[in-house]
Amino acid sequence: MVRKANPALLKPMNLSEELEAVVGKGPLPRSQVVKKLWEYIKKHDLQNPQNKRNILADDKLMPLFKKKEVTMFEMTKIVSPHMS
Repeated sequence: MVRKANPALLKPMNLSEELEAVVGKGPLPRSQVVKKLWEYIKKHDLQNPQNKRNILADDKLMPLFKKKEVTMFEMTKIVSPHMS
């Protein structure tokens, strides 16, 4: 059985300035936003070395996260309001 991509995930979304500062200019689909967030996190070595599931906020991520550390599950929830 072939899984169809969720059309909601493919729809380009407008991004907030804070989010664009990290992932680049929108509109982008949700899947690309998450992918680009992870590219940024890995490129800047922002995963907590003790617990790789936690992401440490740098100056660009702080306006999005509003705290120093979030879990990867929290991250997707936190980023949602920055997409419309």
